[in-house]
Amino acid sequence: MNEELINVSDLNQYGYCPRRYWYLHFFDTQGTNYERVEGTSLHDSKADRGGWVDELYLEDKDLGLKGKIDVLELHNDLIPIERKRAEGGDYYWSDELQLAGYCLLLESYLDEPVREGAVYLYETDQRMHVRITDDHRDAIREQVEKMRSMSAGDVPPITDNPKKCAACSVQSYCLPEETLELEPSRMPSQEWEEYV
Repeated sequence: MNEELINVSDLNQYGYCPRRYWYLHFFDTQGTNYERVEGTSLHDSKADRGGWVDELYLEDKDLGLKGKIDVLELHNDLIPIERKRAEGGDYYWSDELQLAGYCLLLESYLDEPVREGAVYLYETDQRMHVRITDDHRDAIREQVEKMRSMSAGDVPPITDNPKKCAACSVQSYCLPEETLELEPSRMPSQEWEEYV
């Protein structure tokens, strides 16, 4: 098994779609993503307020993770905060996993439990607190194992949800509709049938 450290942000990529992560990881298809560029500038514009640390880098070989916590609030409890665009005004399980990954890294660094993190949504200026549970911990360990076991020669299946593909930055490489037209036996779900 590959023992490289997984970027915590890639927990989100894989959680959204393993095929998306596969393209990003093995073929570096990210290029210049406007959301990442905008995200960096939004991070930079928030960097000079007091009471927190920006972009704290941590890694842990036992967890198999590395990454930068967007913001670590330094008030009563240390609260890792993950910033998200969230155009729909909500966050997803994959965002929670990313946040939980940062919480586990901080927990390992501090050698004490980190039971809560927060997701800050730029679009709605909301801060949503997330309780970190054993479900998060188990899901992260399982996902890290799956991500480490991936190989360049083993392409993951197309996602069951075609709506995810519409806004995906690797769609032009993944070519889900074209793939399914050529190989209808790989049809992942009935939802795809109206697209192909």
